[in-house]
Amino acid sequence: MDGESTRKDMPGRLLRLLSLLQSRREWSGGELARRLGVSDRTLRRDVDRLRALDYPVEGTTGTAGGYRLTSDGNLPPLLLDDGEAVAVAIGLANAAGGGVAGIEESSMRALAKLERVFPARLRPRLAALAAATAAVPHRHTGPPVDPTVLAVLASCCHETEILAFDYRARGGETSARRVEPHNLVTVHGLWYLLAFDPERPDWRTFRVDRIGAPRPTHRRFTRRELPAPDAATYLTQAFAGAQYRHTARITVALPADTVRAGLFANIPGDIEEHGPRECTIRLSADSEALVLQFLAAIAALGADFSIEAPEEITGRVRELGHRLGAVAPGATALE
Repeated sequence: MDGESTRKDMPGRLLRLLSLLQSRREWSGGELARRLGVSDRTLRRDVDRLRALDYPVEGTTGTAGGYRLTSDGNLPPLLLDDGEAVAVAIGLANAAGGGVAGIEESSMRALAKLERVFPARLRPRLAALAAATAAVPHRHTGPPVDPTVLAVLASCCHETEILAFDYRARGGETSARRVEPHNLVTVHGLWYLLAFDPERPDWRTFRVDRIGAPRPTHRRFTRRELPAPDAATYLTQAFAGAQYRHTARITVALPADTVRAGLFANIPGDIEEHGPRECTIRLSADSEALVLQFLAAIAALGADFSIEAPEEITGRVRELGHRLGAVAPGATALE
């Protein structure tokens, strides 16, 4: 690559370099140069340019040397390409009702600041998006979480830093925990922290709204291999075997694969197959409303089904059925 083309590609290359540094804790210089398609000398210059923009890029020791992006010091201005800037703006504009305490006001303040620094070429695109889209407000059923708590948890996950916090269990008792945080995951409107607890020792999931006073310990750990393809799969499997306050068993005259495909969401329970034409779904959740939500989705599949559940669930199902039957004759069709 000649010097002129290297200079022309520099803004986009700096974005790619920054993205790579943010995606992994540490990179060797040779691997970064190969990813960017530049020489080691050009890579060193690009790193110096990021440092001049106040990005805290630190050199690492070793046989070949490397680089890492630290979280020390003041954060520099955001460096976003056009697609990323539009994506951030759309996300902020649609953040209302997202389940994070104060997110509506914070989102609008952040969007106002972002729009002031958008290049002129992006403003017509944002105006067109705003005119062509609309958000349907929805009620968030889970308790809101503190965004500052989320920020501490996310930072410790990214920096592989041992995390200490106070945790309130389902029954109300509180304990001090010290864990190796792995991932934050949202499931059915609730935030969860997936972490390894060395004192147990085992993997644990923690409801973020029950986490208090999270504290980084400034002690690093080596990330363990998760016993699942990814964090979302692990939580789905964990929830499938868990027993919560409200449990129902629904036998459906459909194959298990058809039920999974038709629900369009992770089921808070497991599915047991009874041959090619029938399966039983075990639903378990802390909230009656969540169990009823999935019962309604199962009913919408159009197959015969039966329910085994406590009276508080079956009573709510009968009440819902009566209400639906009462309004059906006057229902308005949507096209």
